[in-house]
Parts: sequence; structure tokens; C-alpha cells
Amino acid sequence: MKIYMFPGQGSQAKGMGGELFDRFRDMTGQADAILGYSIKELCLEDPRGELGKTQFTQPALYTVNALSYFAKLEDGGGIPDFLAGHSLGEFDALMAAGCFDFETGLKFVQKRGALMGEVTGGGMAAVLNASKDEIEETLAAGGIADVYLANYNSPSQIVISGSAEQIAKAQPLFKKGKMRFYPLATSGAFHSRFMRDAMVQFGEYLQGFEFSAPKIPVIANVTARPYEAGKLLETLSSQIASTVQWSGSVQYLLALALARSRGKGAEFEELGHGDVLTKLVETIRRQTPDDVLDGFFPAQQAAGSANTSNVDAPAAAPTNVAAEKVRSWNVRHPVGTRVKSTIMDDGELETRTEAVLLFGHRAAVYMKGYNGYFDLEEVVPA
Repeated sequence: MKIYMFPGQGSQAKGMGGELFDRFRDMTGQADAILGYSIKELCLEDPRGELGKTQFTQPALYTVNALSYFAKLEDGGGIPDFLAGHSLGEFDALMAAGCFDFETGLKFVQKRGALMGEVTGGGMAAVLNASKDEIEETLAAGGIADVYLANYNSPSQIVISGSAEQIAKAQPLFKKGKMRFYPLATSGAFHSRFMRDAMVQFGEYLQGFEFSAPKIPVIANVTARPYEAGKLLETLSSQIASTVQWSGSVQYLLALALARSRGKGAEFEELGHGDVLTKLVETIRRQTPDDVLDGFFPAQQAAGSANTSNVDAPAAAPTNVAAEKVRSWNVRHPVGTRVKSTIMDDGELETRTEAVLLFGHRAAVYMKGYNGYFDLEEVVPA
């Protein structure tokens, strides 16, 4: 089971993106037009020292993540079984799943970054080697108010978020025993109640757009389960002020892979800059006991069955007819074929990949101009 994952804020670094901007000149130009500045210059040179400011960090990471995904597809990396992103990275996961196109996603993160950048006076810190209960008990015993658990990054790493004053006051409380405390370079109390106004405003902004159902399952930060198509806007907007359930998301995918096939397991690949998520996945694998994974899908684990059609994730159901459509299309139409949609007037589009079998039953092809999947039944050669 293959999973592509996209990093979020904290993974940014001067020089990220490398040759991707020149490789995808059209999309880089689209980004420049939306943002009003050169995304290539920001990421590679950062001449004004803006890359660390959330209103600039978020569009920069989103763009580099997205271009990395398109490069992966062009290089024959194949379509994943699942997608996931950490905080900001979730927007790339939803874009890759066809919920919206590249430009729309960039508008979302530009707005999100601006709203979150307006909330100042907050702070965040990573607490290592302490459980949820231990952190909450320590905060309560120290009389610390307005501090919340923001990110469950791994069983041994939880990020807290709150007012800068309270975060600083909490630091000495976690310098005992095996616990470790590391302040993070942020100006806002992200993923906490301090972001509720931003969450409301962002939700209102999102209502002006249309979303498509994910064509590849995306694991939501808020629930650690696949996005539900009917709750996409609600889930995405609430993410700003909700805890990032990254550890639970990875554990869910590990458990699902075991339920489907005990022999193969889950293959995670990080797309974008750095390896923060790759290291977290390795830690989560190492620190998660087998009985925890078995507890996700006990009936499937006990039977050793690969059939997970009754669990809360899309299950593969190969169809000979759809597979034949994919085979026939690829024989007749190479990558780069110009096509027209039979259901919408989008002008001519160009295929970016070969046709594939999504979810084991849906014959589809990825479009360069649209940056999303179309069913083969919905397109004809131009």
C-alpha cells in the first residue's frame, strides 16, 4: 500500500524547490500571478527574509510540495493508494486527490497564511518523552492556562500551543526526568482555540469555492481517518484550530495495510522539502505496539483477511472492464494527448500521465492543464 505524504510548516528552508520552478514554468508563473511576487526567488534566495513568516511560508511550501508531486508523476512514480499531509501539507494532499486544482489550492493557503499571520502573541513548543496525560497533568499542576495540545506528532512527541507568556512559563515544568522541552520558532498559537476567529473567517472564504470528492483517499488531520466528501469544507476549515492527529493517522494507515495484506505493509514516501515526516513515520512504527495496530480492525486482523470493504476506508475492487479501458487507452493515446471534456467546457486539455485504475475500479487519466483526474468516459481526443 503506497502513501504519498506532504510536509507542513517547519520544513521550509532557503534553497528548497531547486530545479522544479524551471521544470514547471507554467505553474510557477501561475503562482507568481496569484501571489504578486516571485515564488522562485522567495524559495531559492529569500532576499527579504520572508520565508519564515507564515503568510509567505505556507504558499512557498504548498508550491514546492505540489511541484514535487507533479515531478513524481512525470517521472513514473505512479498513483498512490492514499495521501496525507501534515497541517499545511494536507492542502497538497487534497489537491493531488483532485478536490481542487493547483491554483485554487494556492489561493486557499495564501488566505490561510494571511489569516493565521494576523494572530500574534502566541507560541508553540515540542514536548518529548511525555504522554498526553503526563503533559496535561504537568500543565495543571503548574497552574498553566491557555495552553493546548496542538500536534500529536508521534507517541513520544507532542506539540503544545498557547500564549507566548504561558508557553515560556511552562518550560521549566518539563525539565524533569526523561521529558524534554523545545520552543518552536512560531509567532502564533496554531491549532489551538487562539485560531478560532481565523478558522471561522477561513471557513466563510472556502464557501465561495466548489470542491470535488477525493479521487484518492486523503487522511484528515482532524479525524485521522479518510476525508468524507460531504464534510470536506467543514473538516478542512476546522483544521486551523484543531489538533493535528498525525501519529494516529500514520497508525491508522499502518493498521489498514496489515488488515489488507500482512505481507506487504505500508510504504510511505515524503514529497516536498526535507524528511521531517519520514523520520516521524519511522518513530511511529518503532513506538507503536502490535496490539495497538491490531485494535484498529480486529475482525480483519484475526481472520488474516485482505478484505477491508467493511472498514472506514475505500477498498479495492478490481474490475476487468475498467482495466481493459485503461489498457486500450494507453495503447492508443500516449502521454501528452490533447483531449476535450464531454461534461464541461474547459477547452482543450493535455494528459500528464498514462491512464490508471483508481481505487482498483475507476479508469481515469491525469490532466496537465486541469491538474486533476478525469474519468476516461468523460474525455475524447481533441
